[in-house]
This record gives sequence, C-alpha cells and structure tokens, in this order.
Amino acid sequence: MNPIEESIAGRFNKQIWSRFNKAVRDYQLILPGDRIAVCISGGKDSMLMAQCMLRMKRFSKMPFEVGFLVMDPGYSPANRRKIEENAALLGIPVTIRETRIFDSVENENSNPCFICARLRRGWLYKTAKAMGCNKIALGHHFDDVIETILMGMLYGSQMQTMLPKLHSENYAGMELIRPLYFVREQSVIDWAEYNGLEFIRCACRMTEVRQDNQEESKRAEIKKLLVQLRSVNPAVDMNIFRSAENVNLRKLISYRDGSEHHHFLDDYSDGITVRGTRNSDAKE
Repeated sequence: MNPIEESIAGRFNKQIWSRFNKAVRDYQLILPGDRIAVCISGGKDSMLMAQCMLRMKRFSKMPFEVGFLVMDPGYSPANRRKIEENAALLGIPVTIRETRIFDSVENENSNPCFICARLRRGWLYKTAKAMGCNKIALGHHFDDVIETILMGMLYGSQMQTMLPKLHSENYAGMELIRPLYFVREQSVIDWAEYNGLEFIRCACRMTEVRQDNQEESKRAEIKKLLVQLRSVNPAVDMNIFRSAENVNLRKLISYRDGSEHHHFLDDYSDGITVRGTRNSDAKE
C-alpha cells in the first residue's frame, strides 16, 4: 500500500479521512451506480481529493466507478511534467486531455479568469459525460466555502454559499460534488508537507503576466481578514459556516427562491411574515 495514501487514514485520519467520509455520507455525494470523473488540476487540493477517492473506491462496499481526469488547458512543460510525476507517485491512474483554453482567453481584457473558469467547467462536464460519467468531483475545501460566503456578502451584496453538490444547468443528468467540503486547507498543507509533496500552484499564463486578477486578490483579502478574526475568536470559521445552515427567513428583508422574489413587506399588513407565521410569533 502506498504510504502516502496510508497517511490519510493514519496520521491524518481525524483531519482528512473522517471529514472526507462525513461529507460523502451527510450530503449523499456518492451513490450506488455512480460513475464519477475526479477532476485534477494538479494542485494540492485536487490531488488529495483524488487520493481519497482512490482509497474509497478500494475499500468501499458501495458499487461505484471513478475516472481521474486531468484537463491540460495549456500548461507549461514543467507544470505538465509535475502533474504526471505526482500522479505516478500517488498511484493515481490519470487520463490527460489537452485543450487550448489558455489560448482562447489570452486576449480577453474584461474578465479572463471568469471566462476561463466557465470554459474549463463546461469542458469538464462535456468530457465527463462523454466518458459515461454522471458526476464530476472538484477539490474545493472548507476554507473555500467560508471564503465564498464572506466574498458574497462583502463584495457581491448577497448571502449564499458554495454547495456540497449541485445539478448542472447545461448538461442534463450531470452533477458536481465536492468531497473535501469539511476538510480545512491547513490539513491539506500539513498532509503535503508531511509526505514531502510539492504540487503546482496557479499555472495560468494570465496570472503570470497580469496582476489584476480581481477574484484572487479579493480572496486573498478575505484570507487575511479571517486570520485576524481567528485571533479574536477561534470559532469564527465554524460560525460563518453555520450561518449558511441557520438562515431565518423571518429575519431577512428579502430573499429569492429561484425566479421568485420575496419581501418581508409582502404580507406585513396582514400580520404575517413568512410561510404563514404571524409577526407576533417571531422573537424580537
């Protein structure tokens, strides 16, 4: 057995393996008969996810299939080689498909990162479906979730989160799952350092030549803010996460449900707030 894989359920059982299994179990991310395309970018998060999925496939009694898909959007030879070397080291049987997505967005000036992300996501769905898969798995972790909540509030004027799974709007029958949903980023870093692993970071050519990646700069600001908040309240991460679970519609000015928009004044004159609840029933 690969000692790197063993460390996931050994030294890092509490931080990684148990949290990975909890997300799969709590959110029903993997079901009998699933065929899942595990999408690997080459970074630490997607590589750890692939290692966890490989281990689950090996030991799970539930029948499901996995394929390990690497999309090369135009990596440099050094980054491509690093991905191949790490996959071999981890024992992950990857399939690498080449695209020209980096070339497609190279001359975009408005929002190249947004366009690139959409192109990559669409390619993954399309390719996974052609492979006979019904799901794609991405390596977003717990920190990504809470950072997304704060970014939406502070920069997007909205309250929403990164869901553990969702249906594709453009590819019928396809779903996206996030098995590392409960795994903290520091645990991923600790696992990589413990095993002496080095993964590629952002391999985008645009990032190498541009310094105005607004989304990444905003995310960096949110990371710094969280560091400050943790120094005052160590439980702040979980409090942010729980806030997306404990939404009280009676305490919101307005909210959307699909295309429907609801406002607290809609039924206010009738003494009703939301779903037939009277104003007097709501705690002040």
